Amino acid sequence: MELPPNRATQEMPLWLALFPVLILIAALTWNVLFVYGDNALSGSSQMVIILVAGLTAVIGMVRGVAWSYIQERIVATIGNAMPSILILLLVGALASIWLLSGTVPTMVYFGLKLLNPTIFLVACCIACALTSVMSGSSWSTAATIGVAMVAVGRALEIPDGLIGGAIISGSYFGDKISPLSDTTNLAAAVTDTPVFDHIRYLILTTGPSMVISLILFTIIGLSLETTGSAVDVSVELAAIRETFNITVWLLIPPAVVLTLIMKKVPAIPSLFVGIVVGIVCAVIFQQPLLQSLTGTVSATPIIGDGTSSFAPSAGYILVMDTLFKGISITTPIEMLSELFSAGGMEGMLGTVWLILAAMSFGGVMDACGNLTRIMESVKGLARGFFSLVACTTGTCIVTNLSTSDQYISVAIPGKMYSDLYREKGFAQENLSRTLEDTGTVTSVLIPWNTCGAYHASVLGIGTLTYLPYCFFNLLSPFMTLLFAWFMIKIKRSPKPEQASSSNSNQTSQAV
Repeated sequence: MELPPNRATQEMPLWLALFPVLILIAALTWNVLFVYGDNALSGSSQMVIILVAGLTAVIGMVRGVAWSYIQERIVATIGNAMPSILILLLVGALASIWLLSGTVPTMVYFGLKLLNPTIFLVACCIACALTSVMSGSSWSTAATIGVAMVAVGRALEIPDGLIGGAIISGSYFGDKISPLSDTTNLAAAVTDTPVFDHIRYLILTTGPSMVISLILFTIIGLSLETTGSAVDVSVELAAIRETFNITVWLLIPPAVVLTLIMKKVPAIPSLFVGIVVGIVCAVIFQQPLLQSLTGTVSATPIIGDGTSSFAPSAGYILVMDTLFKGISITTPIEMLSELFSAGGMEGMLGTVWLILAAMSFGGVMDACGNLTRIMESVKGLARGFFSLVACTTGTCIVTNLSTSDQYISVAIPGKMYSDLYREKGFAQENLSRTLEDTGTVTSVLIPWNTCGAYHASVLGIGTLTYLPYCFFNLLSPFMTLLFAWFMIKIKRSPKPEQASSSNSNQTSQAV
């Protein structure tokens, strides 16, 4: 990070650098647990972050940092988050139009027919893991198969926390080891590690974490079966068929999106195509539903006869309202009516506000030198290999807490510790693995982090609700520390001075 020319020259005390982070964590915890609860993201948490960012900026200005520089860093940090914000808005539109088209109800319908409470959590976790490996994106996985799994799980009366935990555990397994994943390539790039070497080394800790997670979901699934009788979903299936036209053709939108992502088409155009295909499917397959929602019949039907078509103008209004305002479809069963509702782009605005506030705080922390001071202090604690890995782990988590961005939590510690791993004779694969085991997976567990805010909004499950059941995400940091403590599969490399000496000897022998 480039320091501003008018930065106060005296070293910032560590307590002062940590002060805003501690205040933020304490204030958000109090705000969520004791005041607003699940409603905290409606505005109060955003205001807490903004107020703490303002306090941090005031402290920085007192220490000599110009407001113009602080503002510059805020704008730059928010700019880095703009792709995430655009994806979030598109996902809101996608979820709503896939509901109107019958795509989500179709996935729920087949899911109810195939799954039961005993195997649901394991099947959900595996399905999300496979999807994420193929797509390389936990965000896309949550927005497609994850949304459907939430609806199926609720219909099977599975608690929300368990559903979210299974989805996120599977999604982040794929996000970590897929060669298509941006964080996987980022961790490899910042540590100068070949991406497939990074993945092979990462599987050593990722594999056991996933196996343990699946075992835990299996045990919980068996207990769910013993605490209640088998769920009869015939009434729900009949209600879905009564409300929607159910056909396998409605699986085309998610298939198209996943295919585009696997073909390495960027997320934003892929989601846009998914929205367009969803609109086409709604017009073709759900005309009776569209007619009932608009209350009109076209004299010159678009498709079919006049008894099952909708007026173009009314249909246009319905589709547009669905995209930006969301939709709520009434079914004969109240529980399904609650499932078949989505907020559209408008429903994502609270999360967008949260991201803007969080990234502003990260920009202020960067501009005022707090992040640099914290990083330097943590770096000085690294002595042996375990302490080195522990410091890397702590730095990734603190960065996730303070900057609210998983990419920063991988990039900054990666650059900061890269030379230190070399100096101590440890290969860069050790660092790249630790970055993924701690920086990537813990981001989704923090309510004000972009990943935590995104998944909470898309899945409709609060971050603190699913956090205790994200077994894979919780186990991964401990697994990498366990491997470091017992020195399991720790790859070494020559220290710089040893490498130089070896090169000199080889040169002498050649002469």
